[in-house]
Amino acid sequence: TGFMTGRTWSRFGVTAPQNERALPFDTVTITRALKEAGYETCLTGKWHLGSKPEWGPNHFGFDHSYGSLAGGVGPWNHFYKKGPYSTTWHRDETLITEEGHVTDLIAKEATTWIAGRGDKPFFLYVPFTAVHLPVKEPEPFLDKVPSAITGDVPRHYAACILHLDDAVGRIVAAVEQAGKADRTVIVFTSDNGGSTAENNDTKYPEDDYPSGRLTGNNLPLRGQKGDPYEGGTRVPTVIRWPGTLKPGTVCDTPLHITDWMPTFCALAGHTPAGDLKWDGQNVWGAITGESALPERSLYSVAPSFRAQILRRGDWKLIVHAGGKDPKTKADRPGKSELFLLSADPNETTDLAGTEPAKLAEMKGWLDEAMQADRDAVVPRGE
Repeated sequence: TGFMTGRTWSRFGVTAPQNERALPFDTVTITRALKEAGYETCLTGKWHLGSKPEWGPNHFGFDHSYGSLAGGVGPWNHFYKKGPYSTTWHRDETLITEEGHVTDLIAKEATTWIAGRGDKPFFLYVPFTAVHLPVKEPEPFLDKVPSAITGDVPRHYAACILHLDDAVGRIVAAVEQAGKADRTVIVFTSDNGGSTAENNDTKYPEDDYPSGRLTGNNLPLRGQKGDPYEGGTRVPTVIRWPGTLKPGTVCDTPLHITDWMPTFCALAGHTPAGDLKWDGQNVWGAITGESALPERSLYSVAPSFRAQILRRGDWKLIVHAGGKDPKTKADRPGKSELFLLSADPNETTDLAGTEPAKLAEMKGWLDEAMQADRDAVVPRGE
């Protein structure tokens, strides 16, 4: 949601994966904006912003779409979780059945689409399902996993990453073969930290998945996928633009997923009409090192609004909601945590009790950031 709109997902009332339509149909998405600038647009991979064909990518600015309308799927049978949205594999607005591993299918669709573009500029979004559970990898990639990694799930998880790396390489090669490398910005990033969830999850139709927990490891950062701590939210990003972005460039400035839409629109020379209420901003100067960003608030929301997170400079505030824990059903008190990330990136020392002035200041910035929450919610049943 944040990537597609340039806005924090809580503006749409979306804080966790859902199958209902996430965005109003008139939302100016990144694809609609870039189409106005003359770009062809394609998604190949995981959509998960509305799990029916009539809520799919083609209704939000994509000329072509392929993959899962829902979330992560079984890598060989391509089924989502058991229920009304289990059959989800599609091409454009048609549900289809195919054979092959999901990582290979997504990469092949992407490379085929790139090869057919001609001279027109394009925007290609490839949200792989890897390394989402359930993992089940083919023998050629399992054979490449070092013997030091033992256990079924750890070996399949490592093979899944090797497989993903291979698929990304095929897409980069397709751009080069099309003669467009120096005119193409390639961004490789993620949406959350690693997970330790159960791989053989009974929510998915059975396909002989190896049993055990995923081995996502975000150490020394605290937390994992779904947590408000850095291990759940901080991810690396790699950018490639031969001839424009100098190899080895390092950006230490904290960026946000909502920054990509303003940045890509700026690189395309396009200014959308009207105020899109972006939370993000054009960060290309910070990426290249040519200019610094002004101090700003980076606002995020954990699943089910169970925590709200605000980063400003080196300071980070987490406000945990009170009430029933959605997972354990246990009562939990509301509380605030304050961390100075420059000195404590692993969030081991809560300063909320010793820095009352900074805590009050950060809560003021959080209150300001929260004002636009739920201002674009899709009414349920639509």
